[in-house]
Amino acid sequence: MATTVSKKYNTWIIVLSIAIPLVVAVLFSVKIDVQLPVFLPPIYATLNAFTAVLLIAAFWAVKNKKIALHEKLMKTAIGFSVLFLVLYVAYHMTSDSTKFGGEGVAKIVYFFILISHIFLSVLVIPFVLITFVRAITNQVELHKKIARYTFPLWLYVAITGVVVYFMISPYY
Repeated sequence: MATTVSKKYNTWIIVLSIAIPLVVAVLFSVKIDVQLPVFLPPIYATLNAFTAVLLIAAFWAVKNKKIALHEKLMKTAIGFSVLFLVLYVAYHMTSDSTKFGGEGVAKIVYFFILISHIFLSVLVIPFVLITFVRAITNQVELHKKIARYTFPLWLYVAITGVVVYFMISPYY
């Protein structure tokens, strides 16, 4: 029964996993002549930081058998991630990209973190969606299996988002 129910979500998982990165890429090429507040980058970096904290708290909650709390924390983390993405795209549609001004090892470290962050932020989308669907369809064992991979990937993306912000912030 649960497998049949989750199959109806598979199309949505595939569509969203492809559409979100494509829409973001397309919107990055769109420039709107509206000046959004320059303080948006620290706001969306804070959302990433809150997401990381929520993920860690949710991990703690599930390990301590606080399933209802785990569920609320995970739904909030998803909400923060969606809000982050909306603000991030809105900012980049209305502002020019900031160039990293560091040199040498700092530049290599920055670009390694940035590229891995971008790549994994795309890769984590289907993991988050599949993990969520397995949870809401009560496929607990399958949920646990994929959550072992989703959690560290998503946590890495959230933390490196904050690191990228702090590394680029002197150049805004």
